[in-house]
Amino acid sequence: MRINLSILEQWAGATGWGRRRLVPYSHMGGPGMRAEIVCIGTELLLGEIVDTNAAFLARQLAELGIDLYYKSTVGDNLERIVETLERAWQRSDLLLLSGGLGPTQDDLTRFALAQLIGEELTLNEEALAQVEGYFARRQRLMPEINRQQALLPPSARPLPNPRGTAPGIWLEKDGKYIVALPGVPLELKMLMTGEVLPRLRQLLGQDHPGLITRVLKTTGIGESALEERITDLLEVRDGVTIAPYVKHGEIHLRLAVKAATRQEGLARMAPLEAALRERLATYIYGADEERLEDGVGRLLLEQGLTLGLAESCTGGLLGHRITEVPGSSAYFMLGIVAYSNEAKKKLLGVEEETLRCHGAVSPETAEAMAKGLRRRYGVDLGLATTGIAGPGGGTPEKPVGLVYTALAAPGGVQVLCHHFPWDRTENKLATAQAGLTMLWQYLAKQ
Repeated sequence: MRINLSILEQWAGATGWGRRRLVPYSHMGGPGMRAEIVCIGTELLLGEIVDTNAAFLARQLAELGIDLYYKSTVGDNLERIVETLERAWQRSDLLLLSGGLGPTQDDLTRFALAQLIGEELTLNEEALAQVEGYFARRQRLMPEINRQQALLPPSARPLPNPRGTAPGIWLEKDGKYIVALPGVPLELKMLMTGEVLPRLRQLLGQDHPGLITRVLKTTGIGESALEERITDLLEVRDGVTIAPYVKHGEIHLRLAVKAATRQEGLARMAPLEAALRERLATYIYGADEERLEDGVGRLLLEQGLTLGLAESCTGGLLGHRITEVPGSSAYFMLGIVAYSNEAKKKLLGVEEETLRCHGAVSPETAEAMAKGLRRRYGVDLGLATTGIAGPGGGTPEKPVGLVYTALAAPGGVQVLCHHFPWDRTENKLATAQAGLTMLWQYLAKQ
């Protein structure tokens, strides 16, 4: 079945619809496949939606060893989408598109593809069966508008999308490849992982080197201090590169090397990783997907210690992070959100005189809260937070962002003072991070 393009023009709000033939410039015979990511959607340009798709796609390409030199974002305008795709087509071998595959008037990706490669959209029966099947499985009547999602250029093939109504698109022409994926992150990830990556691996061949990465995560040390310790290790060794970057109060070290297999890549990274661990010792809490709370939990288990939390300004954030770790009930006994002075006195045994003389936000109160956990509830370690998150409540003597964390352990109590410059939410998050870092550093030194 052929669809009259004049109808599609009216539907898409397009003017000057023309079919053009592009002269391809292919890199396929060169040093490697070059890719480009194009994310489509006005909501992305306006900042209404955070674009997580581009980051995900970039990571997948890196692991395959496909070079990514450009990423573009374009709104829901047919002319500008086509212009963006033309530019990408001229300089790249593989185009990964995100978004614009829905059934509404602002979903223009398929129309732009047809114009890009000079083909008319036709109703693809396989794609139509996928769209109809989605509604049939849910025992719902398919709106006529969803037939638009089955329109494809003849050179294209649909990619099955059981999670949504929009089939993906795989298009090969003139030695180049275009992959169009739905913008919904869950659907995009499923299609990329299940449909696109196997096809790309087959194209690249078994011996094509991919980018093997390993990320070492540190806490409790600043970027400059860390770099001073490892300056001589930052040079490329055996093809292994190392890149430090700051992330949420931590410094991550990304090791990367191109290798045919992950086993080979990790073996080549091993000497550098060993040197980094020796230099940074207790600052490295984990690697790759491991979180700080995972590392803390591991050491609590290994050392057979129990933990209690007394939170004021963090309002339960510390408890949330600790209990995000499966099996945390083996070491986490309780968490108390003692926000008011009365709660601090009643639940933690903080003396009235301490609060009157020093205030709720003070090293003395933080210490009393941490000690109260050990004394009243019998935990091995008591971690407490108190501070002024903002935006109000600050004074010249105690400004917004002033925070104290205290850790009571069998050997005594340590209290740290912090000054955070952010808004209320970020100050709370930073305090929770500081508390976990304090706990990690104590455990790592035992």
